[in-house]
Amino acid sequence: MATWMLLSLAVCFSVVAGELVQNGDFESMSGWNCWNFQCQLIASGDSRFGSHSLSATGRTQDWMGPSQNVQMKPGQTYRVSSCMKILNDLPNTVGQSLQLMVSFTFADGSNTYMNAALQPMLRVADGWVCLQGDLQAPTIAFTSATFYFQGPAPGVGFAVDQASITELNLSDANWRQQTDEVINRVRKSDINLRITTDSGVTPSQVQIKVKQTKKSFPFGSAVSAYKYVDSTQQKYRDWIHTHLNWAVLENALKWTMLEWDQGNFKSEPAMGTIKGLTSHGIKVRGHNLVWSASTDFIPPWVRALSGDQLRTTVKQHIEKVCNMTRGYLQHWDVNNENLHGWWFQDRLQDRDYDLEIFRIAHKACPDTLLFLNEYSVVAGGGVTQAYLEQAKRFKAANVGLGGIGVQSHFAYNFEPSPALVKYRLDTLKQAGVSIWATEMTVEVDDENKRADYYERALRALYGHEAVDGILLWGFWDQAHYAGEKAALVRGDNLELTAAGRRVLHLLEEEWMTDETFTPTSSNSQHTVRGFHGDYEVTVLYKGSAKSSLTQRFTLGKAAHAVTIHVTA
Repeated sequence: MATWMLLSLAVCFSVVAGELVQNGDFESMSGWNCWNFQCQLIASGDSRFGSHSLSATGRTQDWMGPSQNVQMKPGQTYRVSSCMKILNDLPNTVGQSLQLMVSFTFADGSNTYMNAALQPMLRVADGWVCLQGDLQAPTIAFTSATFYFQGPAPGVGFAVDQASITELNLSDANWRQQTDEVINRVRKSDINLRITTDSGVTPSQVQIKVKQTKKSFPFGSAVSAYKYVDSTQQKYRDWIHTHLNWAVLENALKWTMLEWDQGNFKSEPAMGTIKGLTSHGIKVRGHNLVWSASTDFIPPWVRALSGDQLRTTVKQHIEKVCNMTRGYLQHWDVNNENLHGWWFQDRLQDRDYDLEIFRIAHKACPDTLLFLNEYSVVAGGGVTQAYLEQAKRFKAANVGLGGIGVQSHFAYNFEPSPALVKYRLDTLKQAGVSIWATEMTVEVDDENKRADYYERALRALYGHEAVDGILLWGFWDQAHYAGEKAALVRGDNLELTAAGRRVLHLLEEEWMTDETFTPTSSNSQHTVRGFHGDYEVTVLYKGSAKSSLTQRFTLGKAAHAVTIHVTA
């Protein structure tokens, strides 16, 4: 197997009780359909398990693969797995994507297609590769569910073995208790206060106020640079400056925005927005240096390049953008959504060019944390395992990987499952790098239900110890790709929706510390369990503030001691 990918799935996918797939060991073809392409059993010696595997050849569409109807339940979560291998390579491509899919058909004849597992850029030399993922079936009733294999380009054959679908027994019954426990343990520390008073001071007339003035945990949003620099959008800027401590530019730093036409490099409105945000104490993520998932995200003049000319151009672009933003950005998404597309690697016929892009960025932006960034890894589970393997590969290559972004785009009208979010994050934390929710969206037409879904998603993410920051992919209906159905605020006056009120209650009330107490004696101790961030402790005696006793400090992971002596 080629060394470029770490396929560490040490799982034997044996048939177990509750198995939904018939003849998943492919010792016979019973139960399997092969429409308009050829399937045959491969004899012993070329199977992954047992005596046989199944080959699929003569394919004329990428979705063509063996299929089988399976009995799934609405809302149930399933673990889906199989082993696959490529049978022939195509010229001028570095590899093929292999996928496990489930199609759900509804009473009105419509269909929903869900990716259950994926592995990208595979070739004949990689041999058998085991895919594993999960999916949650639609909560509304469906008439049928079909499990099938897809992915390789037309003309590419593949073999499959040991397919399995079993129920994943996760429960959301105690999710609030579980996330609250993590929040209390991980997001807070003790403030240990010792209060002494002179003999002439009555302790019952003393009040100690412990108030958090700034949160440490990053809560932010994507920002439209074009609206941010618009002189008529002061309310948009004010909302950002008031409620966020992190931001990411939604589009303005993408290569297609900076230099659509060769030589016509436009640093605005990106730099104006970045400087405005940082001047208000807001930290900024860079998104993104390159985006290889589709040619739509690459300037036309770049798509015309190849070989050393393309390599030089990419290097120069990364260096130029890093120089332009030096000292302003905390993070960079380097090669966006690379598991879903790899144009640069294909064009250069170099599977390891993704690592080279990181090396270039690490050298050009040495003080910026470099991220991978992917979807269907937390809000969906089809790419979670592949993302873990990619992160391990980058970490082992020592190319400067600082973290992984889990976009967290929850599907329209799909209630986030905290248990499932935890399950996927538990998988990803095995990479041993920082995890950020980088593009969270919740899409529901009903704003009260939207509020509930936002709360579930935010608590699930904030209530997981591996998550180091959370950014939404917008908050205003006039600056969000999903419009009103994802909005926290709406209209020209940025009026709060029910979802906006709920989110701000969490961020600015429930997850901030503000506690007042009265000493019980002339020498008393009191502990406040406080959220991490900046604090101000003030003392009132007989209702009047004693400003000379005010203390300010930053609470981190370690406990903080405060000593106060109150005189008359």
